[in-house]
Amino acid sequence: MARGQLPRWVDYVLLPALNLLAAFFVSGLVVVLIGEDPFEAVKWILYGALGYGEGIGYTLFYATNFIFTGLAVAVAFHAGLFNIGGEGQAYIGGLGIALACLALDHIVPWWVTLPFAILGGALFGAAWAFIPAWLQAKRGSHVVITTIMFNYIAANIMVYLLSNVMIPKGSMQPASRNFDVGGQLPWLRTIFPSFDLGQSPVNLALFIALIACVFVWVLIWRTKLGFEMRSLGANPTAAEYAGISPLRITIITMLISGGLAGLMGMNEVMGAQSKLLLDFTAGYGFVGIAVALMGRNHPVGIILASLLFGLLYQGGAELAFEIPSITRDMIVVIQAFVILFAGALEHLFRPAVVAFFNRFVTAKNGQETA
Repeated sequence: MARGQLPRWVDYVLLPALNLLAAFFVSGLVVVLIGEDPFEAVKWILYGALGYGEGIGYTLFYATNFIFTGLAVAVAFHAGLFNIGGEGQAYIGGLGIALACLALDHIVPWWVTLPFAILGGALFGAAWAFIPAWLQAKRGSHVVITTIMFNYIAANIMVYLLSNVMIPKGSMQPASRNFDVGGQLPWLRTIFPSFDLGQSPVNLALFIALIACVFVWVLIWRTKLGFEMRSLGANPTAAEYAGISPLRITIITMLISGGLAGLMGMNEVMGAQSKLLLDFTAGYGFVGIAVALMGRNHPVGIILASLLFGLLYQGGAELAFEIPSITRDMIVVIQAFVILFAGALEHLFRPAVVAFFNRFVTAKNGQETA
């Protein structure tokens, strides 16, 4: 190991673990300040997320959403792009999934509808990412600004569509009609009845998310396109000098990123809700940013980080029920600390860890010289 470099296990395991421990430590102090026992709080979080079948099911259900949005952010990061439009892309992707289900649910079984729903979600999500990508590549409009603006536009489009166009006649709820069986993903509790998952809505989208992880791994580290994306992200000037087109890579990367975010609707729209409704994204697109950062933009890390946030979402609900003084807002604060230390303070411990390993390398080199 050269001086100033860190082993991969330190960069991908130790540093995220230190950030996570710091977040939990500060969260524990907040719990102490309101007069509760932090160890009791941890006990209820773990029990609520992992202590019984239904809790495990909900943890996996939330994790599925975070895998999709985390992958979307990670793909863009590798090309040096900061796509924070996952919320809007997932929202519009859900529209594409719903249109496929509404068109086919009463004609064919779900497994025939499934590929069309996947295609609809990916295409609609990618289409919503195209304009910010084009503006970044051709006009220099920063993708952070344009994608966050498109989140707002997507939300208003969905309000109009669900309140005026897709709402069933006589209904007071701004939502589409319920999908027939041909437009519903089967729940895992029906596919694997021997596993106790209670009444949790975890469904086949979990496996689609895992397949997406494999796709991203192959794309980024085993294809020419992935090499070009990583080259552009690492050094845009050198990449352009080597003949890599920033315009082409920027647009392709954002299309893939938007398509992955759009697939999040598989879990919510075709899976849990069996209809398109307002605000089904529920902030998952923004949490995906922290998931990608904590997972070091690697599919395996994203899976682990998604499970962590799924645990916090489900376990936090149990904690708020068992200890009423720790409200749901307090759970959001704990999640915010995790996001803070995984994102804005990602490099908080890096200088100290690098200094430690530099001393180790210096000592080792001295022994070898002697």
